[in-house]
Amino acid sequence: MSSSKKEFVSEAEELLEEAEEHLIELQESSETGVDPDTVNALFRSIHTLKGISGLFGQEGLKDLSHALEEILDGLRRGDIELTDEIIAFLFKNIDILKGLLKDADEGRPSDTVRYLEDIKEFRKGITNRAGKEPLRGVIDEAILNVLSSYEEQRLRACIGQNRGIFIASVVFSLEDFDKRLSELTDKIKKEGELISTLPTSEDIPQDSIGFKILFASDRNSDSLKTALGVEPVRIAGKKTAEEKRDTRAPAPSLRSISTTVRVDIEKLDRILNTIGELSLTRGALKRIEQELAETYGHSELVFDIHRATQSLERRLHELQQQVLEVRMVPIGQIFSRLAQIVRRYSREIGKPVDLEVFGEETELDKFIAEEIVDPLMHIVRNAMDHGIEGPEERKAKGKPEKGTMIVRAFQRGNSVIVEIEDDGRGIDTKEIRRKALEKGIITEETDLDDTELIGFIFRAGFSTKETVTEVSGRGVGMDVVKERISSIGGFVDVKTEKDTYTRFSLTIPITLAIIKSLMVKVGTYTFALPLSSIVETLTVNGDALQMIEGKMVYNLRGELLPVMPVADLFGTGPYRVEDGYIVVSGYGERRVGLLVDELIGGQEIVIKSLGAYFEGLKGFAGVTEVGRHNAILVLDVETLTEEILLRHKGLIHV
Repeated sequence: MSSSKKEFVSEAEELLEEAEEHLIELQESSETGVDPDTVNALFRSIHTLKGISGLFGQEGLKDLSHALEEILDGLRRGDIELTDEIIAFLFKNIDILKGLLKDADEGRPSDTVRYLEDIKEFRKGITNRAGKEPLRGVIDEAILNVLSSYEEQRLRACIGQNRGIFIASVVFSLEDFDKRLSELTDKIKKEGELISTLPTSEDIPQDSIGFKILFASDRNSDSLKTALGVEPVRIAGKKTAEEKRDTRAPAPSLRSISTTVRVDIEKLDRILNTIGELSLTRGALKRIEQELAETYGHSELVFDIHRATQSLERRLHELQQQVLEVRMVPIGQIFSRLAQIVRRYSREIGKPVDLEVFGEETELDKFIAEEIVDPLMHIVRNAMDHGIEGPEERKAKGKPEKGTMIVRAFQRGNSVIVEIEDDGRGIDTKEIRRKALEKGIITEETDLDDTELIGFIFRAGFSTKETVTEVSGRGVGMDVVKERISSIGGFVDVKTEKDTYTRFSLTIPITLAIIKSLMVKVGTYTFALPLSSIVETLTVNGDALQMIEGKMVYNLRGELLPVMPVADLFGTGPYRVEDGYIVVSGYGERRVGLLVDELIGGQEIVIKSLGAYFEGLKGFAGVTEVGRHNAILVLDVETLTEEILLRHKGLIHV
């Protein structure tokens, strides 16, 4: 993808996120009154998107943005009243714009005709219910004649809200009028709503310029005089408005001045690849140093090479850490998106939900963060649809009518744990078992505990919900959640209690850029296992392994641990039962043992993709280079753990 196209996609994505945030603000304030600044900000986001889409030749995005812009312009001018119906329609079309942007990013053509027709039909059905407050006879016609239609609409709205309408007359020197006018209008915006700035030439001294500033406020004249430094004149609005206590605070700015710059993560990936290559060079230098020492002893030349190698190793480590720091982002960026989802859908489905967030400052790799966004959003949607009950059902159960969802993140070693918990109806394991029997996955004789039954929700096409809903039924199942988390070397665990709670715990690596791994030998093959997936390692001999109902197990401190030779999983040859090692992976009741022939040692590696040709190859997370540019496969420990558990339960056969 060209750099210009990447810039377009990045900027368009930010604009759509801004638009969604503004729309949520409008949704939340619709009952207390529409904030014109928010409507304007929403309009600007879509207007800017239209502009850059046309600039980059994205006609579909441009046309759809333009059609939505016309609806938003009607809202700005007061010709259209903001309703829940319009908010839902705008949300729907922002989602469509996101889909079109994804098509543009991946080079796919988009057909927008049906979307444009949908907007056209929707506009026909919009009725103009905006009230028209009389202005003639209330406001001087000399003022009304110079107002734009939008300014007139805002004036009507403010009079309709019983706000005071004021004019502040000011005169500034031509030398600094722009700065002083800007300072005054900023103060006015903090005290009320700026409607119009009108230049005037009446009684203005030479080398000066005058303005009449029309604005609305709930403050009284004396308060405004103190705050603005000029004396405004009230020209309309009820006097009782002066006596109202001003409890409004200035809206916080969503933008901040920053010294940061955006960096394409692919550029950082290329730097890390170079660091990986340099690591191989460092390894080669250490090998050469050892060979020289064996041949010539510890001469001055060998010491020079040793010092140079040590210096290179320190600098490489520093460079590696600095690049990783650049890649790290706070998980709060994702949590803010989840908050939008909760606020948006709680209104749509009529389930009030409080979201509590903890650990927003926890950092992880930008790549990892983007990979877990969709799984987290699906878990949240699923919890709101399947888990949290409606207000009446909760009331009948003695629960608060408003549901609660808790999202927390914290670091544990080289991993980040993300938990999503709701206080809903929990997961019904009896219903899961019934569905599994119905689908023929198990038989009446199959003995499974609750943890194993819950594992079925991660199977493709498995759902206990008979009807697909707009919230969670979006073509993405829990199987995709597990697959996505597994693809980055993570685990998913679920705890639940009927009518009390459900908690999804995601254990994910902080980064995949450069990770610590354990090199193991299986027959003649060498594999790498991410250390974040390993609990412990054990030395084992044939006598310690037992066979129960044809399945191999190991007595690990009084508990039977399901084990399987990696050689059996990949068909690389027979496992030497007389001696070897067990690599324990997983957690809790999902722990298993991977049998290997030899533990070679730990090593930092850079994982690279296997490429499109090997896409979907089961059991491998990628490939890395070690030693003399030897390619080593990196095992997907989560997938292998699942495979062993299913084989031991007889749910899959080989």
